Amino acid sequence: MAAASFLFNIANSILGKLGSHALQEFDLIWGVKNELKKLKKTLVTIRDVLLDAEDQQSKNHELTNWLKELKDVLYDADDFLDEIQTHVQQSQRLKPKVCFLFSPFRFLLFRYRMGYKVKEIRERLDSIAADKAKFHLSERTIALEMKRDLTYSFILPSDVVGRRNESEEVIEVLMQKGVVDDQRCLSVVSIVGIGGVGKTTLAKLVYRDERIVKNFPVRIWLCASQDFDVAKLCRNIVNLAIGASCDNLNVEQVHALLQDALMGKRLLLIIDDVWSRDRSKWLELRSLLMVGECGSKVVVTTRSDYIASMMESVVTYNLKELPHEDCLSLFLKWAFRNGQERHFPNLTKIGEDIVKKCKGVPLAVKTLGSMLYVTTDKREWLKVRDDEIWQLNQEGDDILPALRLSYNQLPYYLKQCFAYCSIFPKGQEIASSMLIQLWSAQGLIHSSNESQELEDVGVHYVKELCSRSLFEEVEAYDSFISIKMHDLVHDLAVLVAQTDCCVIKNNTDSITEKVRHVTLFSYSPSEESIPGILCKQKRIRTIFAPSEGFERYAALLVGQCISRFKYLRVLDLRHSSLETLPDSIGNMKHLRYIDFSGNNNIQMLPSNICKLPNLQTLRIVLCTKLQKLPRELGNLVSLRHLYLTTKEQNLPEKGLGSLALLQSLSIFGCENLVSLFEGIQKLTKLRTLVIGDCPRLTALRRGIVHLSALENFMIVNCEELMLSDWQDFEGLKRIRSLVIGGLPHLVSLPEWLKGDSNSLKFIRISTCPSFIAMPDWLENSTSLEELEITGCPKVSSLPDSMSCLTTLRMLKIQKCPELTRRCEKDAGEDWTKIAHIQEIHLNDITIYN
Repeated sequence: MAAASFLFNIANSILGKLGSHALQEFDLIWGVKNELKKLKKTLVTIRDVLLDAEDQQSKNHELTNWLKELKDVLYDADDFLDEIQTHVQQSQRLKPKVCFLFSPFRFLLFRYRMGYKVKEIRERLDSIAADKAKFHLSERTIALEMKRDLTYSFILPSDVVGRRNESEEVIEVLMQKGVVDDQRCLSVVSIVGIGGVGKTTLAKLVYRDERIVKNFPVRIWLCASQDFDVAKLCRNIVNLAIGASCDNLNVEQVHALLQDALMGKRLLLIIDDVWSRDRSKWLELRSLLMVGECGSKVVVTTRSDYIASMMESVVTYNLKELPHEDCLSLFLKWAFRNGQERHFPNLTKIGEDIVKKCKGVPLAVKTLGSMLYVTTDKREWLKVRDDEIWQLNQEGDDILPALRLSYNQLPYYLKQCFAYCSIFPKGQEIASSMLIQLWSAQGLIHSSNESQELEDVGVHYVKELCSRSLFEEVEAYDSFISIKMHDLVHDLAVLVAQTDCCVIKNNTDSITEKVRHVTLFSYSPSEESIPGILCKQKRIRTIFAPSEGFERYAALLVGQCISRFKYLRVLDLRHSSLETLPDSIGNMKHLRYIDFSGNNNIQMLPSNICKLPNLQTLRIVLCTKLQKLPRELGNLVSLRHLYLTTKEQNLPEKGLGSLALLQSLSIFGCENLVSLFEGIQKLTKLRTLVIGDCPRLTALRRGIVHLSALENFMIVNCEELMLSDWQDFEGLKRIRSLVIGGLPHLVSLPEWLKGDSNSLKFIRISTCPSFIAMPDWLENSTSLEELEITGCPKVSSLPDSMSCLTTLRMLKIQKCPELTRRCEKDAGEDWTKIAHIQEIHLNDITIYN
């Protein structure tokens, strides 16, 4: 199912590389211009039919095999072009020395090898292209819309298990009168949740409720088409409102009938399953509905928070998972005839375990219960309990097809990003910054705007997946997001990743040669089995070991296997107890992401690690025995993200100051560090600076105020640090997020931290016992959205300017006794300053205004 979408993405990436400056220079030097031109032409003809192939492959096994063969060639082409780009870039940096690097013989040998490789890939692609004609594929430039069976309003309340409280809450909202103005005579209420959680069921309960029937003389149920066809929706409204067909009328006549039918009447319109993100279409429909009586309502069900916001919902109801007791009742209802479950207590017990696997998603419960209906063979029940849900036989109403629809509606560039998330263990919280760096390492993030940073595009990707309910936000402020995936959504990611990703567990004997991304999870193999599973592989791009239990095998993996993975891009061996790294790591030219965090035995990094031309992310944080950083660190010309721990007193200025592309720098757990390096202002692209758990750090370098690109600044648990108040500087102009914590000597925030009045959005001050008051410049933070003050007992009041912060939507005050008292609702002296804030947390009390 997913292969064609993946290949469309890979094909686009390859075409981009073929048009790059590096490849154009390669054309001129190596004489392969014609071969690359032919390769590009063939690739374009194949790419343009891939989206049609995605739609047809489920019906054509031969087409599926064709796509698998194509995927192998495209991956090989992508790896080869990466190799060429790396070689050209290195040659450009070493032009004065290039004549010494290549003897005439080596020059000719390299040229021959590259020319042969281009020709070999081009011929393989031509062969595949020649076979595509027999599939009769059409050219398409956008993903096909996916069809879903139309929903309907009828439901027997007795058939519904649970959701009574939720229906009462939605009904209460709908019964409220609207405000008499153009914007509120028609109010929108959105029900948002993942596929299969019961949004449509809840809407049906509400629609059929007796109070709703009495309160809304006109009730209409619509199932939105994928493109939100306004003309079609209007015709359906008229047909239902007047009880006669208007299919033969033109648009003007339909609009006139619609307004006549709704004029002065209180309307309840249910629009189920909205996918379209085109706001203009909604505004067009809304303008036609505004003729109804004040108090008319539209209820929308959708999987996207963005759509709820786009439709200007007055209330967005996020539908949560069904409680376990209700899920079990639903399961027994579908698995047994009425009351028969009491005769099979052993099966009921197994059923409880099966229901737990469903994680509160009613559609999954119904799916599995239906499969086991009237089956009393215990072995069959155990098989369902012990299998993964994606391995089960799926029918049209089952959970994975429901979730697949969410996946199929993704833009092509998000599909591979989503599938890559199958490398994470179920239930794991994932920092968005790490995920974006992994996507970037695999070349999955693309931008048509050269001035836009890949990290910003990645943030957009994460937020879009969150808005479509494929990611769940655990914590978020500004661009920092921690997410996780529902277990069933994770199952979907595993399903669509197909053979690209593989999780190796204790019972894994072998893996397919087509695998590209490997996760070692809870894996404790014998020494002999590691080469047997991995060392025969040549195409692996990711080795991800996110959990403990693999420590004593890490050195074996690095020593015996890594050197064979020529195209490895991600190497994650956290908490692996490595003591040394081989010098050969410097030969891994494709490596873009390294994480050795938590390796408490490693004392030195080989200098060859600084020879990695494509390395974008280096994580060596919490390596508590690391004596010093390599002096050649500045040679990592592609490095964008550095997370470090070292025993050094002073960081190497020459190395760090030379990292011209560095976007984020995290200095953490450096117990001997007394000052930052001189020349920090040279990091002109630095956007995030984190300093934490550095107990001997006494001062920051003055150059910090010259970090013109800095947006996120966090400094925590630096007991001796005094924040200097450099009065002759205006401050960090672009700062958006400010986190200060664990600074015992901090009395007030200096002026240089204030940021630009239109940039600062998030402030957290915590565990600063000497801190006495929020600064006067707070009144200039006109974009501030969240403010947290925790563990600052000397803060006794808020500035009068708080009432001017109209964008502030969340205030949290904890462990500040006097300030908490003054902020008590209605009674506190400072209440009038904060009464406009939507959400206020005072210790354990939450106030919503």
